[in-house]
Amino acid sequence: MNADLKSTSTPDPNDFATQFASWCRDLQQRICAAFESFEPKSRFETRTWTRPEGHRLQGGGVSRMMRGDVFEKVGVNVSHVWGTFSPQFRSQIPGAEESEGRFTACGISLVAHMMNPYVPAVHMNLRYLRTSREWFGGGADLTPTFPFEEDTRQFHEALKAACDAYRPDAYQEYKEWCDRYFYLPHRKEPRGVGGIFFDELSSGDREKDVAFVRAVGEAFLSVYPQIVARRKDTPYDEAARDRLLYKRGRYVEFNLVYDRGTKFGFGTDADPEAYLMSLPPVVKW
Repeated sequence: MNADLKSTSTPDPNDFATQFASWCRDLQQRICAAFESFEPKSRFETRTWTRPEGHRLQGGGVSRMMRGDVFEKVGVNVSHVWGTFSPQFRSQIPGAEESEGRFTACGISLVAHMMNPYVPAVHMNLRYLRTSREWFGGGADLTPTFPFEEDTRQFHEALKAACDAYRPDAYQEYKEWCDRYFYLPHRKEPRGVGGIFFDELSSGDREKDVAFVRAVGEAFLSVYPQIVARRKDTPYDEAARDRLLYKRGRYVEFNLVYDRGTKFGFGTDADPEAYLMSLPPVVKW
């Protein structure tokens, strides 16, 4: 078994997962500061969670949540956990059978639901997972109730720039993957206007891979606040707000039925408040 997968109560500061988790916490801090700048009064509340000694999951996370005038509900979570997958879950994770269920995982996950129907909801997550193998996953996607071509183009251009620096054909591949992934088969409709999605990313050059993952995070931080600033003061009526609430219903359906992150949270017995933070505060069907 990989020596990095030994179960301990404290992470090794020299371990790659620990270093990646530290970067995730820094990005979390910067994203939260950018989002707070739009709010006249509201600020993020911080909650830490851990699993007790002896639990098959060790480590924990820092969940930050804000409810305000612009961000009706936004969660920005970081976790760094390790331990053992349940026997029934091992077959679903690459390399978990070979590692006897041992794993290490860390990452950042964000979902923002906006008060104004003309500001798009957004999702971003970046993660690292190690069993007998190691890889990265993640992406970002935009879910507007009222799509604006300017917003969609700007969002995709920022992500494309991150992809182009990694590999010439990466954007097209990850864009198409996103379109397939964020699709509701039972509704026969996409969740939003897409973005990029990738998983099991392991080129054999870890430094190159992690540089790309970080570039995606920085691209998100550079572009989404610009979209918020452009749309947050757009006048809206009750009909527009009602349409937003029905659109959120589709979001809930996807996240509870299809989302890999939600399934991973259930499968690892992580903190439910953390992996269900993507659910909106008000919704209609």
